[in-house]
Amino acid sequence: MDSSASKSDDFFPEKKESSSRGDLKDDIPVVGDKLKEDGMEIAMKLAQQALAVGEVPVGCVFVHEDKIIAIGRNTVNETRNATRHAEINCIDEVLKWCKNNNKDSSAVLANTEVFVTVEPCIMCAGALHNLHLKQVTYGCQNDRFGGCGTVLDAGLLAENPCKIIGGVRAEEAMQLLKDFYKGTNPNAPVPNVKKKSGRKSDTADS
Repeated sequence: MDSSASKSDDFFPEKKESSSRGDLKDDIPVVGDKLKEDGMEIAMKLAQQALAVGEVPVGCVFVHEDKIIAIGRNTVNETRNATRHAEINCIDEVLKWCKNNNKDSSAVLANTEVFVTVEPCIMCAGALHNLHLKQVTYGCQNDRFGGCGTVLDAGLLAENPCKIIGGVRAEEAMQLLKDFYKGTNPNAPVPNVKKKSGRKSDTADS
């Protein structure tokens, strides 16, 4: 069995019976498969899977010469590591794939396209630009942390920034985010809110 394909299973926890979306694993290609559908379609499926297991719904795919060399979704809650964004997980998988296949990572990345459902955050955008990828295509804007121009254009800080295309299936990607934030993230930190003073204000009833 292809070792690179088996490693992609790390991003697919067992199905939860309470999930309303079911198990999407069988419907998602694995590393090493030929790209038979639009890259953003696969990224959307990964984002739906993230939503089903309680992660922020972001999916990402790396495609090199019509072959999938990395797939990933957010695993921040699962790993309790705030840096495990979909893009970072994919970068790790690409480096493993290059090593396992005796490929020069720089040459591979220069001819690799990335599809991600949400505008990469500043951290991820900076990492993607530094890899000198062929192109990054994202779905909806990231109004809080967007690193492709919404909050900060990380490309302005890179020597050789990659081409960025945004707004592809943006409404679908945004709806997934809305569906997530309608619920509650059980792993979110408890806000440190100061208690109000017990002293009554001038307008309070006596």
